[in-house]
Amino acid sequence: MGAIGVFDSGFGGLTVLRELRRVLPDYDFIYLGDNARAPYGSHSFDTIYRYTREAVSYLFDQGCPLVILACNTASAKALRSLQQIDLPISKDPTRRILGVIRPTVESVAEFSRNGHIGIVGTNGTISSNSYSIEIAHLYPEAKVSQLACPMWVPLVENNEIDDNPGTQYFIRRDISRLLSKDQDIDTILLGCTHYPLLLARIREALPREISLVSQGAIVASSLQDYLHRHPEMDIRLSKTSQMSYRTTSGKDEFLSLASVFLGEDISSDSVIQIVLPHCDRL
Repeated sequence: MGAIGVFDSGFGGLTVLRELRRVLPDYDFIYLGDNARAPYGSHSFDTIYRYTREAVSYLFDQGCPLVILACNTASAKALRSLQQIDLPISKDPTRRILGVIRPTVESVAEFSRNGHIGIVGTNGTISSNSYSIEIAHLYPEAKVSQLACPMWVPLVENNEIDDNPGTQYFIRRDISRLLSKDQDIDTILLGCTHYPLLLARIREALPREISLVSQGAIVASSLQDYLHRHPEMDIRLSKTSQMSYRTTSGKDEFLSLASVFLGEDISSDSVIQIVLPHCDRL
């Protein structure tokens, strides 16, 4: 039996982990942040795929039978190849890798009344068109408008999430740009796991009638449903409420920022600094 692995290129996946732990409190988790090589969005497809494969391979080697890519960029640019190419020829093809984009898109119908959907995310996620492609597949009548918001992640990682003029300016500017693409937008997907920490500021910049869709709770609910439908995977997962963290950067840096994303302090003893080994296959 093993823990559920949760991977992100940096810290944003901790907002997903927080919801996973809330919904599945008995399960064990190992979180891996590839902080030394973050952000992934500026890298090529091949590089992101290679980095993500190394991270997933590491978590599999730690005994995780199931890994969640709590990273929009990795989900957009690496998940399909890992699922369709790497897993079938891996040492254990019964292991599973899940992402955050599909469950988020599947929830759109619960929020949107008119099918006019806005998406905000990093440059890498937006340029991949992963959300618009998935929405077009599931909801072909929907109209999608996208906007990259490259300043939002630095605001979060510099803990500029409170009510200050700089944060307000960038959020209001970008929301205005998105809404100018389609005045009928009634739902906005937050396509980056950093963005939930800006939720209050984003909400202030929006008309009341527009719904905001944040990924953490959706991904957690989707995983809970997945485990209910796949008892053969559920019995492979350890359930002692243990939590541990891995980072490819310094422990002190990880500890200081992780508390911001998790909303709680974590023990230094639960964090291990690692170097991800190169791997050609899972």
